[in-house]
Amino acid sequence: MSGIGGGFGRYLRVDLDTGTAEGMPIPDAVRRGFIGGAGLGAWILTTAEPEGDPIAFVFSPLVGTPLTTSAKFAVVARSPLTGLLNDALASSHFAIQGKMTGHDAIVLTGRAAEPSVVVIDDGATWLEPAGDLMGLAAGDAEEHLRARLGRGFRAAAIGPAGERLVPFATVSHDGRHAGRGGHGAVLGLKNVKAIAVRGRTPVPLADPKRVLEIAADLRTRSFGPATEKYRELGTLANLLAFNALNTLPTRNFQAATFEGAAALSAEQASELKQRTRHSCASCTIGCGHIYETADGNGARLEYENAFALGPLCGVGDPAAVVEASRLCDTLGIDTISAGGTIAFAMECVERGLLDAPWLRFGSGEALLRALGEIGSGEGIGPLLRMGSRRLAEHLGGDAISFAAQVKGLELPGYEPRTLQSMALGLAVNARGADHNRSGAYEADFSQRVDRLHGGTDSVVAAIDTEDNAALIDSMILCKFLRGVFTDARIEWATLLNAVTGCDYDAEELGQVAGRIVTTKKLFNVSHGWTPDQDTLPDRFLDEPLQTGAGTTVTLPRERLAGMVREYNLRRGWDEQGFPLVEAKDLVPA
Repeated sequence: MSGIGGGFGRYLRVDLDTGTAEGMPIPDAVRRGFIGGAGLGAWILTTAEPEGDPIAFVFSPLVGTPLTTSAKFAVVARSPLTGLLNDALASSHFAIQGKMTGHDAIVLTGRAAEPSVVVIDDGATWLEPAGDLMGLAAGDAEEHLRARLGRGFRAAAIGPAGERLVPFATVSHDGRHAGRGGHGAVLGLKNVKAIAVRGRTPVPLADPKRVLEIAADLRTRSFGPATEKYRELGTLANLLAFNALNTLPTRNFQAATFEGAAALSAEQASELKQRTRHSCASCTIGCGHIYETADGNGARLEYENAFALGPLCGVGDPAAVVEASRLCDTLGIDTISAGGTIAFAMECVERGLLDAPWLRFGSGEALLRALGEIGSGEGIGPLLRMGSRRLAEHLGGDAISFAAQVKGLELPGYEPRTLQSMALGLAVNARGADHNRSGAYEADFSQRVDRLHGGTDSVVAAIDTEDNAALIDSMILCKFLRGVFTDARIEWATLLNAVTGCDYDAEELGQVAGRIVTTKKLFNVSHGWTPDQDTLPDRFLDEPLQTGAGTTVTLPRERLAGMVREYNLRRGWDEQGFPLVEAKDLVPA
């Protein structure tokens, strides 16, 4: 047993080739130096399990405690979409049960001989045939497994898209998704339909009384004004604000305002019938807003899926957007990559690069047909399944110049030309273009930087927010809580110390964050990353953006390159972005 609270100092390695499992040690220095979650997952893939393309389900010290929003887990693997390191997070009871099996992570290696479910019941591990589950949506597979194994089990599963190796397929549980980067296809390639867990081992805490005090205080603050927007309207509240600020990507980033935004907004969507609100496991915020679909079922609608399936594709019909979101959940695909690839294909049709005249901006019918063909593999489905980067490479010509992706991962709902700190964050992040690993948009929406003219202030903001994301994704807490902390790193150190018994301070947490970011970069370097990948597509660097105010905004190529160079040097890397250390030297003594 580890000398550090909040965990067990070991991970479970499951060999799918043989169906056997073995407990593997995690040194206390690693647990302190990488915390858990995304950070520990980066260490596992870079140092402990560098061969054979494993996939790791990683917990954190806070899972199993009464701290609000702490029931989260990270899925970490090499992305089939980017070929680089990808960590995706989800909130659910799976995190609690997985941690209570007595392990800080579960790592799958090899490939099962037949479609299987990995079952972990405390100390016992085995593979069960999954033939009867194939073709089911993840949620339906979970229900079947609960009936088969018992209600105490919790399962993370893939949908039909993961089985068919769509490179932006998700891993899901409780209607929440480890969505970006295609981990569903990683499980599909390993012949794993689901991983089911049940645990009975309590999580050891260094100071249980202090943890309860902190949890009570955090719970109270989670009902305050910092989270009100998420409780009342959900993240969909961002849509009108982004539209007003010329930051709402529209028609494959050809514009940054959408004339149909009001109809899709949480405030004015008269055609959307909200059915209920939903909270994740161990969460007091309750940001999930479920809207009714035409068949009377429900679909979650958040800013990112509304943007990607709405304005990005030029679709302003709320019913079509909600139905598209439901279809993505049923298939088990990332809404951002799905919408981004479809929007890119729509522009390719306009330019005569793709022969699918029915696929046009503004058509909700075309959007739903495209998603259906991604699922079935019929029509242009095989092309759309590639993702935007590979589709652009397949089509040739200048298609890659307007494929809105970084390192193969489609851009989220932030216009880089009007959010230039975020432009840097999107360009340099190890995962690719992603808003959850770089929160630099927070600086752009503040008075700290000039969001239309990136510079040194933008570099500092990008590093700071990326470091904070690395920490919060390793503890793991929900990012919607970040606004309740007055001095985040001091308060994070306090709650980590109560759980682990360590003596973290803000300075050490800064070092931990830098270590995690550098470890991710080292993984990518070892898997073919090159400096020319840390940029944005030509569209953002060569095409001025016409704003709603009648002015134009540019992001000169030289400006972004200068910010990337300064970012690298401030990280302690060389100016091209290569770290000056080896992974083995990053573990503190």
